[in-house]
Order: sequence, then C-alpha cells, then structure tokens
Amino acid sequence: MKKLFTLLIFFIAILFTSTVYSLPKLNSFPSAAATVFLDFDGHNVISSFWNGGTPFTCAPSGMTDPQITEVFNRVAEDFRPFNINITTDSTKFIAAPLTRRIRIIITPTSAWYPGVGGVSYVGSFIWGDDTPAFVFADKLPVGGPIHPKMIAECCSHESGHTLNLSHQSKYDGSCALLETYSTGAGTGECAWSPVMGNSYYKNMTGWNNGPTPNGCSNTEDNLSIVATQNGFTYRTDDYAELLNTGAFSLPPSNFSINGIISTTTDKDAFKLTLTQNSNFLLNAVPFNVGTNDEGANLDIKLSLYNSAATLIRTYNPAATMNATVDTVLNTGIYYIRVEGTGNENVSGYGSLGSYTLTGNNGPLPIHNVSLTGKIDNNKHQLNWNIIADEAIKSISVEMSADASSFNVLTTLPSSVRKFSYQPYNSNTLYYRLKVTSVTNQTVISNTIVLRGIGKTDKLFNVSTLVQNDITVNAAEIFQYRLCDANGRMINSGNGIKGFNRININNQPVGLYFISIFSNNQVQTERIIKQ
Repeated sequence: MKKLFTLLIFFIAILFTSTVYSLPKLNSFPSAAATVFLDFDGHNVISSFWNGGTPFTCAPSGMTDPQITEVFNRVAEDFRPFNINITTDSTKFIAAPLTRRIRIIITPTSAWYPGVGGVSYVGSFIWGDDTPAFVFADKLPVGGPIHPKMIAECCSHESGHTLNLSHQSKYDGSCALLETYSTGAGTGECAWSPVMGNSYYKNMTGWNNGPTPNGCSNTEDNLSIVATQNGFTYRTDDYAELLNTGAFSLPPSNFSINGIISTTTDKDAFKLTLTQNSNFLLNAVPFNVGTNDEGANLDIKLSLYNSAATLIRTYNPAATMNATVDTVLNTGIYYIRVEGTGNENVSGYGSLGSYTLTGNNGPLPIHNVSLTGKIDNNKHQLNWNIIADEAIKSISVEMSADASSFNVLTTLPSSVRKFSYQPYNSNTLYYRLKVTSVTNQTVISNTIVLRGIGKTDKLFNVSTLVQNDITVNAAEIFQYRLCDANGRMINSGNGIKGFNRININNQPVGLYFISIFSNNQVQTERIIKQ
C-alpha cells in the first residue's frame, strides 16, 4: 500500500507539473528553418555571457494561454515579411540550425539584471552557441499586471538586437538628440513607433530606416539588415502585381482571401469579373488582435482599376489602417491592387504584414435602401425604407463632412427606421446608411445632404439605444465613466474631438449610465443596450 501511495503521489505530481507548464504550441511559418523561440515556461540558463557565467534558473512567465497567444500573434506579425518561424514549441527550436535560431526567455526572474525590460546581445542570432535573450515580464510594467502588448514589443525589440539591429532614435531639425529610444508620432489607430525604439505606447509599430543613437546622419535600414545578415531573407511573394490576365481571380460571389505585403515594393493584384451590374463591397483588414486594428502593422491602400488598367479610385482612409470599397460596378473586368502605405505619422517603409480580403460581388438580397432627411427643431431627422428578401441584421448610420470619408455615427437595431440627433458641426453634413443582412451581405444607401445647425444644446451627442458600441460625437476632448444600473463603474477612459466609439459588446443587455466630463460641463446620458 505504501508503494502504491508513493506511485500515486508521483503520478499526481507529474499531472500537476504538466498542467502548470503546458502552453499553446504556436508557429507562424513552420516550414522556415530560421527560428525565434518564445520561451514562456522557464529555463535553466548556462551561459558564459550571462550572470558572470554562473548558471541560474529563470521562472516561468506566469502568463495565461490567451496572454501567451496575444504575445505570439503580435511578434509573429512583426516578422511576417521574413522567411522565419516565430514559435512557442521547443521542438521547433531544437530542430532549427544552430546558426539560425534564438531563444527569447520571458520570465519574472530579473533581479540578476536590474533596471531594464529586456536584454540581448547584438548579432547573437548567428553565434551558434544558443546564447539566449531575455524579456522581464515583471518589469513590463514595473509593479503592474502582466501586459501582453508591452511584453510582445519587448520580444520583437530584443529579437531585433539579436538580428544585428541598433536602436532607433529621434532628432530635431538641428540634429540634436531628442530621444535615444524614439517614441514615434501620432495618436489613435494610426499612431506609429519603431520596433527598435520605444514601441510600448503606439498601436502601429514596425521596422524603420532611421537614425541611431550614433548620430542623426547615421541611419540604419532595418529591413535590409534583417534580410541579408542572418541566413534568411523575405518570404516568397504570394500574389503578382501586374494588372492583366495573370492576376489572381476573385471568386464569383462571397470570398475571403489572405495575403502578405512582405517588402516596401510589394503590391498584390486581384482580378474581378462581373457578369451583371452589381453592388460591390470589399473589406481589406490588416492582421490584428482586437478592435480598431489593434496590433496591426500594415496600413492598407486599395486601388480600383478598369479592364484597361486605368485607375478609377483609391481607398486610403486617414484614420484607419483598414480600407473598404463600397460601390456599384457595371458588367465587365476590374482589378484591385493591395499595398502598404504611409500616413501622417510615418512613411510606407515599414507598413508591412498580412491582411484579409472579404467581399461580395453578386446581386444582393437587399433590393433597395432609400434614405431621406430633414432639419426639425435644430435636429437632423433621418428616415429610411428597406426592401429585402432576407432579415436585416444591423443598420449603421454614417456621416461625412466631405462626402468621401464616412464615419459610423450610430448602429441601430434592424427594426428601427428613423434616427434624430443634434450635430455640433456647423458645416454641411452628408449621411448614408450601411445595411447588413443576416447572411452578412451589405448595401449602402443613397447619400443625402443636410446643412449644419451651428450652435447646439449639448457639447456631446450620445447614442442612447445601442447594441455593441456607444457612439459619442464630441465638440471637444473629454473623459468618461460608464456605470451599470447599480452605479458600479465598468469602464472609463478618454475621448477625442469628433467621433468616438465605446465598445460594450461584453456587457449584458440592460440599462447603463455614461457621464462625460470636459472643461466646460458634465453630461450624463442613459444608455439602453438591446
């Protein structure tokens, strides 16, 4: 009995250990020989280069599977242009050639190397002796909860050093050093910073061709260094650029296609053949890990051409990294070209990564969406009629100041046929509807024009009947607190002048209250989530 009890204890211990150190085995490009191993489950370090040559043990990261998966996805997207595998599987690391692999240890064991979020040796990827690099989870941030975004940025940063990259810095017009670790520029979805700078606080991060701490004229071409000095290069191009019969043909109806923009000159072309006049909707979305293209590296530009390869129109919204074509096309052949682009914060050099094209180019079950509007008591009153063979899933009211770039004003239940609000904008405004059926087919209505109101009663116009997002149309920057019906705060944050969306998709149906604070007033609105 004693022997059986001992064996049982041993078996339980094995199960417990397996549970504690199990983690998702993920690979970004398993056929690639070059490998970056993200090691989350602890490691015994024996290296003459670390800790004065004294062996030491790194504890496991303490991260959950979803957190590990987010870190992996962010790092994998940073290295998507290259012929390299980002992995959490130790067997893939062991199978990789010694001179084309690196282990990045993610651990809270940081006391032996204080004061930094991570550490690595420049060029160690090709040393062939398995000298690891480190990312200290307890320092990202210091004293705070585990932060997957910061850990992922540090993993890519330290991996970059092992691939022979220096830091990216920021200088002023007189070549005076402003930041040793460049924080980039901008706010919002398209805010940018270099991977080899300080990329913890910007959404769009990427490789850069910019100055190092050695001087403003001492620039470093990250992409060329990574792809020429480490035993691997870029991935093979997946789609040709030419606008001819050799372009990849899009399916005749609904489709979803994945692609990668892998170099600064890479452009992917697709052929579209219409056998009848059709509504055409195409969404190009960069790889991301959350709403508002969180974690995306690729700012997408779409170009639409006719059969003679003559440009019809480009689609490159300034405030988002995704792009949408929604138009009506006549029978014939068309071409769509996908490419990375820059924005007001950065050039197109590092706008690289993967994307998904989804669309429909057939007749839609929604036959007609007609929108009318008028000004009534200083409010814009919108009314509409929908004729469709299928049930409607959602209705989005969109507004534009220039009749070109539209933003979602509010999303309404399928049964609603009118909407009224008081705009703060005194300029002429353009409105349209985007109506989506239960089979995810979408139709855009006609566009109407209403003159601006001028003075408004409220600084903030808030959608009060919502499904997934609360929209706030703000005359100035603000802060907000969102509480449930019992007064318990469930969310808070900051907003910008203009359109803001506050996601409450993870909250149950019911009554909520939002309080909005600015320098001039406090405004509270009752929200009903359906």
